[in-house]
Amino acid sequence: MDGMIEELWERKEQAKYGGGKEKLERLHKHGHLTARERIKKLVDPDTFLELGLLAHSDQLGFEEKSAGDGIITGLGKVEGRPVVLQAADKTVLAGTEGMVYFRKSKAAHQFAVKRGFPLLNLMEGGGLRMPDGMGSDGISQMLFPQELLLHNRKVPLITAILGDSFGGPTWTAVTSDFVTQVKGSAMAVAGPRMLEVATGEKISNEALGGWEIHANYTGQVDRFVTSEEDSIQEMKEYLSYMPLHSSEEPPVKETKDDPYRRLDEIVNLVPTRRQRAYDMKKVIRQIVDDGNYFELKSLYGTALITVLARINGKVVGIIANQPLKYAGAAGPKECEKATEFICLCDSYHIPLVFLHDIPGFRVSGEAEKLKMPTKIMMWNQALAQSTVPKISIVIRKSIGAAYGNMCGPTMGADFVVAWPTAEINFTGPEVGINVVYGRDLQQSQNAKEERLKLLESWSFDSSPYKAAGKHLIDDIIDPRDTRKFLSQTLEYACMKNGSMSERRLANWQTGF
Repeated sequence: MDGMIEELWERKEQAKYGGGKEKLERLHKHGHLTARERIKKLVDPDTFLELGLLAHSDQLGFEEKSAGDGIITGLGKVEGRPVVLQAADKTVLAGTEGMVYFRKSKAAHQFAVKRGFPLLNLMEGGGLRMPDGMGSDGISQMLFPQELLLHNRKVPLITAILGDSFGGPTWTAVTSDFVTQVKGSAMAVAGPRMLEVATGEKISNEALGGWEIHANYTGQVDRFVTSEEDSIQEMKEYLSYMPLHSSEEPPVKETKDDPYRRLDEIVNLVPTRRQRAYDMKKVIRQIVDDGNYFELKSLYGTALITVLARINGKVVGIIANQPLKYAGAAGPKECEKATEFICLCDSYHIPLVFLHDIPGFRVSGEAEKLKMPTKIMMWNQALAQSTVPKISIVIRKSIGAAYGNMCGPTMGADFVVAWPTAEINFTGPEVGINVVYGRDLQQSQNAKEERLKLLESWSFDSSPYKAAGKHLIDDIIDPRDTRKFLSQTLEYACMKNGSMSERRLANWQTGF
């Protein structure tokens, strides 16, 4: 028995070196962490339970050089909460995916769903391994994993792209609820070498799938950082806003921040002149607990802000227009961003708060080529299908169809209110007057004076008092009471069933 146990520990110790000490040292030389070092930084001390340590490739001749078959899987705790995790090991066959790699990853995913634990992915690697995938028999066994395609947001999927990632790591990332990427890494369908051989195109990793591509063009990554440690920390922070699984609400965090705190400074942040820009993030910081929030896709669709935050300890998702960018007008990217965020929040029982300051949509010939009508309606469809509590506040302006997309009246909100600064109408005053009265003004002798009178009339008609007077909105509130109002309404809206939704959006696609 002693001899057998000694052999067992020798085998396990050898497996922990992955592709060998030289490859581990090479990672350190280039400033990278090993897969096991990443896991150690992610989980609480002494909580990692590894599964599949002694696994290796099932290809003949690869047994001795494929420790773990390129992926480490197991269980652990993050800030006391259980998780399932998998970490690609680049020292083993460049982190490529073989049959046993797939088997281990599938088992991890299935256990996460079965027992209701978030699945955290520390990813990099070169995609499908050639020997395993070659031939009709190989590729027939290694197509897209069904557990990923039919995940339906049963548990949070959280992914860090920590090095160049092609194929499988990319599929995992774009299916995830949250993705963080280290600058200097790339994420794409296939690597530059494969592209050059297959199509003749020569392109660098950075130009193919670097962080700026995903920040400015794809929106497939939520946050970007400069180090692996920061990326792992972001995974932890995001997880703190999430429930363990889809059958529970997100955790409530105690706060000493008074839920009825009066926001005296907020009146100086929002100009009453509707043409003047301001930073909506400063308004959000005033409203939420301790001024803390976690923003998603800050560089994509910049005229719209999507953040996770807490109000009176309860997790909320905030969708807000950003007047600093395009005056807050939404384009195709903003529509995609809103749709994805609504699906996320509704699937994980996170109440939604809408802060309006939007002059309409950025309509143009180019926007039509990008299917703007479809994107507007997808946002509306997600909103209509969502069943979490929704609270809507018109801060300054909400014009045209965008008033609906931001959860105006008839769009399913529990409460719709406005600040006294609000302007609500079919179109903005200058455009509206030019369309309705343009010809008359051209023929008028006193066009300037008549235009001013029309602007005054338009301003009166656009004020929130007309809607409040007919009880089309619930109230007009003092801006300084915004936090108190949200704290009160969240409590009442969540009193019967908490913030539990019907999860109608759980099986919507994870990209739009």
